[in-house]
Amino acid sequence: MTKSEGTGMWDASECVLLLIDYQDHGFEVIFEQDRRVIELNARTLANAARQFNIPIILTTVGAQLGFNGPTISPLRDVLPNVEEIDRSTMNAWEDAKFLAAVRAAGRKKLVMAGIVTSVSLTFTAVSARMAGHDVAFIADAMADSYQELHDIALLRLAQMGAVPNTTVGIIAEWFRDWKSPLATSARQLLVPYYSEIASLKRAPKFQHPEGLTVKNQA
Repeated sequence: MTKSEGTGMWDASECVLLLIDYQDHGFEVIFEQDRRVIELNARTLANAARQFNIPIILTTVGAQLGFNGPTISPLRDVLPNVEEIDRSTMNAWEDAKFLAAVRAAGRKKLVMAGIVTSVSLTFTAVSARMAGHDVAFIADAMADSYQELHDIALLRLAQMGAVPNTTVGIIAEWFRDWKSPLATSARQLLVPYYSEIASLKRAPKFQHPEGLTVKNQA
């Protein structure tokens, strides 16, 4: 029996963290959520997973095709040893290298976050559910161009049986016990996190809606 079997909990030893398409072009079209909060939450998730020895799969779309860049540097900086898997398909589950990485991790519980909620994140999560995986999505580390797109995608995910959670919620669930060997790492992460998130919430910042800037392809 696994640690969480029969409890509904998501234990660190049973999870994989999937970080999907945190790239500049995705952030450019986020207008009704604070981009800085999304970035902080994604970075904190990545840091926690690394500290808790949770396998991390980092994927991008369109970077090799030239119309999108790599993973944003603040997230890339906390994952120096995690190789990016670049794709052409918006649904990561349709990419052979991505699927191979999921299988190699050997864990059924997939914790997902990414940009944008209604496309790359949702497509991947729905396909993973249909393939028999347990899926949790971290709603405050995800964003879309406007709030309705984000919210409707969250409804679709929940109706497919994916479990909603938050950055702090999943980190607490991963360790759950202040006597756990993971608790020291959790405290070291959460104390500065709360200071930074408080600062951002005191002075929220939103972008003026604009169209996409299309990169020239070679």
